Amino acid sequence: MTFELGVYSFGNTPRLPDGSRGPTAQAIRDVLEAIKLADEVGLDFFGVGEHHMRAMPLSSPTSVINAAAAATHRIKLSTTVTVLSTDDPVRVFQQLATAASLAPGRIELVAGRGSSTITFPLFDHDEHDYDMLYASKLGLLMAVNADENITWRGPHRRRPLEDVTVFPRPEEPLKIWLGTGGSPESVYRAVELGLPLFLGVLGGTPEHWARYGHAYRAAWAEAGHPAERADIAVSMHGFVAESGTQARSTYLEYEHRMMAEGMAELGRPAPSRAGRAANYGPDGMVFVGSPDEIADRILHLHGLLGHTRQILQMDVGGMPQRDFLRAIELLGTKVLPQLRAVH
Repeated sequence: MTFELGVYSFGNTPRLPDGSRGPTAQAIRDVLEAIKLADEVGLDFFGVGEHHMRAMPLSSPTSVINAAAAATHRIKLSTTVTVLSTDDPVRVFQQLATAASLAPGRIELVAGRGSSTITFPLFDHDEHDYDMLYASKLGLLMAVNADENITWRGPHRRRPLEDVTVFPRPEEPLKIWLGTGGSPESVYRAVELGLPLFLGVLGGTPEHWARYGHAYRAAWAEAGHPAERADIAVSMHGFVAESGTQARSTYLEYEHRMMAEGMAELGRPAPSRAGRAANYGPDGMVFVGSPDEIADRILHLHGLLGHTRQILQMDVGGMPQRDFLRAIELLGTKVLPQLRAVH
């Protein structure tokens, strides 16, 4: 299997010269521009995340994916993640099936519970139903994806679905990944459902995350699933520039700002600048450096984890769009060829 490299974004609201935030609408336009460039430079994948914050305003990933499906030619597109607990699985499927009609074989979905409960009051859900909503809605999403004629009942619906048809249909079922921030329960849920595993990484060490890969594959084999379908994808913070020094100084400034502002919106304490910088080293899980450094770190992690896809969140904290676009260009033209030479 060819190793895949890509980018993901939650949107990045720009900063104005006086330091204030620019329009969130510009952040959406910037993401579409970045997706087009990623397609042009040969990257394999672009993921569109879901957040509901001024700094990261990409709250409707399926809408962006439909726009990108019509504006690109070869790159795979996916939600990363859809916060399925507070969304409607039938509508999510229909929206992505629409995108798949425009970009056959290029549309995927990562279904997650969400990294916070911010969407529960927004969409009138009870956060005490956190796990029930996710499990029930994931079951319905998988049923809708598998067959156009649905008879289904689950605890999140007041009424069962009886012989309902759902359209449009993609020419082949959507690839659905189970998204997790590292919960062991989620790893085994992915195996139970026969789903590929999407790991959202913010810290830790390569060796720590390798254990998740080993546990997933061992349980997968024990369940009797085909070995070739045991896919693992990894998303993480990271950045590439012409030199490692430039990459680290640039990214630390904007990543720390993003973490401080994002945690403040959620009412949580922000990590220290020094704490984040510690994750940039070879034992950390923020991949920041020159093209050669990034390629070496990805290959090292692949040797430990055996993952089939890695994606980086590079546009953070109001980083200028020109820096983000240059990083995408370097990822496609300087990093990806090194990975292709091995895989």
